[in-house]
Amino acid sequence: MTDQQKQGWKGPLEGVRVLDFTRVLSGPYATMILADMGAEIIKIESVEKGDDTRNFPPFVNDMSHYFIALNRNKKSISLNLKTPEGVKIAKDLAAQCDIVIENFRPGVMDKLGLGYDALKEGNDKLVYCAISGFGATGPMRDNPSFDIVAQALSGIMSVNREPDQTPTKLGIPLGDMAGGIFGVFGILGTLHEATRTGKGRKLDISMLDSLLGMLGYLSQIYFVTGETPKPFGTRHPNLVPYGAFETSDGHIIVACLTENFWFNLARAIEREDLIDDPRYGEYLARIENRATLEQIVADAMKKRSTQEWEARLDEFDVPFAPILSVQEALEHPNTQAREMVRTVEHPEIGTLKVVSSPIKFEGENIAPMTAPPTLGENTNDILTDLLGISPQEIALLRKNGVLAKGK
Repeated sequence: MTDQQKQGWKGPLEGVRVLDFTRVLSGPYATMILADMGAEIIKIESVEKGDDTRNFPPFVNDMSHYFIALNRNKKSISLNLKTPEGVKIAKDLAAQCDIVIENFRPGVMDKLGLGYDALKEGNDKLVYCAISGFGATGPMRDNPSFDIVAQALSGIMSVNREPDQTPTKLGIPLGDMAGGIFGVFGILGTLHEATRTGKGRKLDISMLDSLLGMLGYLSQIYFVTGETPKPFGTRHPNLVPYGAFETSDGHIIVACLTENFWFNLARAIEREDLIDDPRYGEYLARIENRATLEQIVADAMKKRSTQEWEARLDEFDVPFAPILSVQEALEHPNTQAREMVRTVEHPEIGTLKVVSSPIKFEGENIAPMTAPPTLGENTNDILTDLLGISPQEIALLRKNGVLAKGK
């Protein structure tokens, strides 16, 4: 074992410092990904109530489940950005950071005196990422946006349903999360450029743009055919059979992406004759005869239980999955084997279970995960260590409302 492994390697972004002005979901999700890869995250929170999600129920010992889910491996400083002293502290911190990330509406940070033009004066290599609902340009730049708004405008909700059913949002907040994911992509690319050239730049990330960028083949269906994609529920517009099928006691997903997988399924349902049937032997033929083929498969699937089909489809090498609940997914053997559920120790709450980072680094022993911080938990250390502010000055800042009292 290397010395690095013994100490607990923090990740490839060890030594990178991020000043985090974000709150709620899209920005905190991005900074959590950076934190999981070893970056030091300094989360600036308001002195009144901190990140809005600190107040979202349910709670465990007064800490919100929502905040816990998005803020591991971070440090918190409570700072009043409505005061000149608070703005100066934020500027001084930015001068010592590699990355600044915020998710206010466009123009808010400029009004505070903390926009990119103001911060880059003291830091040429600064990578500045702004995440917003609709981006810094365009007719909707000033509109408020939340996840469901971005989902509705992206076209995703229109196909996220069974035919003739009411459109519904995705079960996860992908609009917010997509903004965070593409924010991280842009940050890492720009950080590499800044290391090479000595010059940073500003990133303009839109939640709506991010979802449009994830439409993938759905957008290309429209460009190629001129027809907007229709809702297929769990089915696929161009692959058959594909989707959820009823078993004798539930449902199971089958996904025949290639010809060989279709052949394997035909054998699994004891209908090998379908392989040579001209109506079902090739992709286009199966699409043209979708209704009859899906009925054949549906009738066969009802003859066995979900558990029986799991064993049989595994035996015949057919891509499949039972439809698990969130609890079942978190307790699944593969989830456990991949260490996707980990525990962290919180000084006030005790042991917490959290979902771990999906990014794995083979052969490395990542340093222990740290619990989400209490509001302003690291204020004194950050101001003292990075800015050299004395305890007496910190006490005065608290008295004057620049910092939260008692934090």
